[in-house]
Amino acid sequence: MDDLIRQVEATIEEEGLLARGDKIVVAVSGGPDSVALLHVLFSLAKKWDWQLVAAHVNHRFRPAESEKEAEQVRLLAARLDVPFAYAQIDVPAYASERGLNPQAAAREKRYAFLHEAANQYGATKLALAHHADDQAETVLMRIIHGTGLTGLAGIPIKRTEKNLQLIRPLLRNTKRELENYCRAAGLAYCIDSSNLQRKYVRNRIRLDVLPLLSSINPEIRGSLNRLAAQAEVDGGLLDALAMRRYAVLVVEKQSECTFARFSFLKLHVALQRRMIKLILSYLAAKTRKTAFLARFSDFRTIETMRVAIARDAPSTLRLDIGGALRFIREYERIRIVSAAALAKPRHYLYHVAAVPARLWIAEAGCTLTFETADAATVMETGDQNTAVFDFDRLRFPLAVRNRRDGDRMRPQGLNGSKKVKNMFIDDKVPPENRDCLPLIIDAGGTILWIPQLRRSDHAAVGDRTTRVLIIRANFE
Repeated sequence: MDDLIRQVEATIEEEGLLARGDKIVVAVSGGPDSVALLHVLFSLAKKWDWQLVAAHVNHRFRPAESEKEAEQVRLLAARLDVPFAYAQIDVPAYASERGLNPQAAAREKRYAFLHEAANQYGATKLALAHHADDQAETVLMRIIHGTGLTGLAGIPIKRTEKNLQLIRPLLRNTKRELENYCRAAGLAYCIDSSNLQRKYVRNRIRLDVLPLLSSINPEIRGSLNRLAAQAEVDGGLLDALAMRRYAVLVVEKQSECTFARFSFLKLHVALQRRMIKLILSYLAAKTRKTAFLARFSDFRTIETMRVAIARDAPSTLRLDIGGALRFIREYERIRIVSAAALAKPRHYLYHVAAVPARLWIAEAGCTLTFETADAATVMETGDQNTAVFDFDRLRFPLAVRNRRDGDRMRPQGLNGSKKVKNMFIDDKVPPENRDCLPLIIDAGGTILWIPQLRRSDHAAVGDRTTRVLIIRANFE
């Protein structure tokens, strides 16, 4: 008995799971694992000045058993003189109403209650009873379903969720050790009959697969736990390196992440994959699609994007990657963006009847200024955000709008007209910018200028020009 207490205390100190004076909610299902956890922490509480709360959720999956489990936990909490937080939730009804997997629904409601209990009692730590056998099952289950280094790390010994730190002090101890502890301490516990039902994958791994593997390697559970520990350390290093490169290379917006293709390709493949996953995690949180993260950040999805970035082809490409996100390659720029943010902008139209004038084009994120000057004082420049025209050859009012189907322009220096659409393609204007860029047009319908792209040959400044119109574009 004392051996387990010393082992758990050592784990707590080595991993920094708890500090002196902590308030701790202990999730107690009534099984041997969680009963042992509560009792071990209680045995250490006086020494460490901890305040414990025993929290139990009745999911109402097995009415008769569930009531017995709840009563068992209540009696244990009373015996130890610790507060008892209890919730009875009709999870089967909740799962049915929302079309959820029952186990996922139970986890969602259980953790919601545990967070509420922590808030109620002012606790900053939530202790969970996962142990070494759970870790072995988790790692093996992930191997079977397909996983990378991150998945091999299995269940983390601690993590933070909504300002509450989730800790697992028993993760280095086996199920047998916990059952032996309960017997030695005279602690009553319940056996969940659903743990014997092979319809659940984890149960089949526990009841069938691990015993078979144990016949080959009796230490298989220990081997899987060591694999998880190594993967956690190695993966942590790679994650830290990826985060450092992410901070340098990726530009974050509310619903979009952008980075340069050539910078990405300089990274090792392991960091490329992690950087993509970091982007997906960021956008999932921003778009409130975290429930879909596991589905659209699997290896195949990430590798599809990575290969699309690496492909040596001067082109644009769009991929629907799920979770309402889109992958976009625009020549040498990569964007991963919320689909909602890609909604095609509406047509816009503004007029400039007289100068001087100042016009804010919200759709383009651009301010246009119009002013006149004496031709003798102005010289043409190569600035793509400034254009100069012979004022007296223009017809007012001028119009400012985005492109329309069939738009054509006579670019300066080109003999003849050209479709605006083709100009955008030739100049590699990113597709999402093409419907936003402003076109300045005179009253005769002639396209005069597309800022950052081309000006027309119309109303060019010549020897007989006396007054000029200067248009400047300032993009945010």
